[in-house]
Amino acid sequence: MQDSVVPATRPAAGILRGPYLWVTVGTCALVFLAAFESLAVTTIMPLVSRELDGAGLYALAFAGPLATGVIGMVAAGNWSDRRGPTAPLYASAALFVLGLLIAGTAVSMPVLVAGRLVQGLGGGALTVALYVLVARIYPGALHPKIFAAFSAAWVVPSLVGPFAAGIVAQVFSWHWVFLGVVGLVIPALLMIAPVLRGLEPPPGPAGEPHPPPPWALGRLAWATLAALAVLGLNLSREIRIPGVPAAPALLAAAAVVIALLAVRPLVPRGTLTARRGLPSVILVRGLASAAFFGAEVYLPYLLIEQYAFSPTFAGLTLTGGALAWAGAAAVQGRLGTRLSHRRAAVIGALMVLGAVILALATTALHWPAAVAIAGWIFAGGGMGLLYPRLSVMTLALSSKENEGFNSSAMSIADSLGGALALAATGLVFAAFTTTTESFAGVFGLAAVLAVAAAAVAPRVTGRPRT
Repeated sequence: MQDSVVPATRPAAGILRGPYLWVTVGTCALVFLAAFESLAVTTIMPLVSRELDGAGLYALAFAGPLATGVIGMVAAGNWSDRRGPTAPLYASAALFVLGLLIAGTAVSMPVLVAGRLVQGLGGGALTVALYVLVARIYPGALHPKIFAAFSAAWVVPSLVGPFAAGIVAQVFSWHWVFLGVVGLVIPALLMIAPVLRGLEPPPGPAGEPHPPPPWALGRLAWATLAALAVLGLNLSREIRIPGVPAAPALLAAAAVVIALLAVRPLVPRGTLTARRGLPSVILVRGLASAAFFGAEVYLPYLLIEQYAFSPTFAGLTLTGGALAWAGAAAVQGRLGTRLSHRRAAVIGALMVLGAVILALATTALHWPAAVAIAGWIFAGGGMGLLYPRLSVMTLALSSKENEGFNSSAMSIADSLGGALALAATGLVFAAFTTTTESFAGVFGLAAVLAVAAAAVAPRVTGRPRT
């Protein structure tokens, strides 16, 4: 390892001091940009869909990046184990930028979706590469601080991202919401570059390099199959077979089955059957993500289409949920063991369910938009209670030998849960003839997923280890 690399054994001086300053700023900047882009796109996508006549691909623009992100996670994790995080980090950043360029210059919805798929592939890989970089660069005493900084880098875009994206889209063009981020990725990488030079996989106990682990082609193949199944689910309604009027429904059902079969090797055994302990922790994570994100991407759409909100103010709805998420996460952290993991999971799932039901009632009964907006604050609060506790439980129920696999499983559950939900809500949205029915169908499906999360939540405890 060259001298430019920060030694992991150096005394913990603080993440913003000495040799860690610029790598901290650079990594947090990359996390910030990925978070900003995710939230900004949710705000502007109704405008993009309207301008490009792409209502039929609206859900795919969100589900697609989540699906391809799973491939990126698996590939980057395996590549980092083999050769260190340097090459995966550069490659993932390049893919992320390429996706932004394609989406930002798109003149049709299919091209924009293609850019989003590439962006998702790079974004998923980037997250894993950054986590491996943290493990290799920072001493263990600084890990809680750098991960707290990553969390803050997600919260800040939640506060300013939707509002800023709405202003950019209205004053300039939605294209600049994508293109404006491109020029910021390179400076962030330049801050990290000095510590990446010569960074190798960790040595073995005797000080000699470990032989690199083999490529996990099997896991990569399953991840690819799951992603393709999600994409197929999104496109199933466009397929027509003469003499088989039920072909779209049959293909959609087959895609869901294939996705679930493909995800089985990527998560702990018993996850899909809600076995007590870690499997249920992973399953609740996926179901909660599915309910929350399946509804969230349609909430600004609802406010713009049905209540004549501007994109700027529709985006503020997401800011309220993000603030509640951050606040609830802080509260549960202070409560510590006074709030049990099981109770936090159950309360959080029920709060998400209540918020989705309020959105459904607002749509179906034509209640004031304020009801759904206020309800979404409860959804954010529920996720703030739920997510940190599920993360803690995942590590607590893991051994040193399977920490990486279980952490990966948690991220995969997040992404695939959201991707499948968005694909399904896209089908539901297109199945109805009026916009009121379409939105009600979307929130109804999200409510079913939230009910499932609430039903499984009590099963997160029960087994000490897996």
